[in-house]
Amino acid sequence: MAETISTVGRRKNAVARAFVRPGTGKITINDRELENYFPSEIHRNDVQKPFALTENSGRFDVKINVNGGGVSGQAGAVRLAIARALVEYDANTRPTLRKAELLTRDPRMVERKKYGQKKARKRFQFSKR
Repeated sequence: MAETISTVGRRKNAVARAFVRPGTGKITINDRELENYFPSEIHRNDVQKPFALTENSGRFDVKINVNGGGVSGQAGAVRLAIARALVEYDANTRPTLRKAELLTRDPRMVERKKYGQKKARKRFQFSKR
């Protein structure tokens, strides 16, 4: 049995745990195929970007458990987890992934709603009279 690398990626409220091992390039997310889990081409490309940049497409099997957040946040979390796993597998890929900003945890979160306002920044309509 080949060595399995386990990493975590986060984006917004999504948390992805990736288990990467040498294989045939099969990506499984929450026991579903990549095409079924992310029907959007944009999100699928986002997830596969670390493999494309490091020219490792089809060399690893990836099993991912992801929960929380929405589709876009989950895609970002999966991308970060895969990038971290590739660096752990081969440290020479770090400069390539770093330059493409795939190893940076995106700190942007949803701003909280304030009291006396409709949303985080939107206010109730002001009436002078």
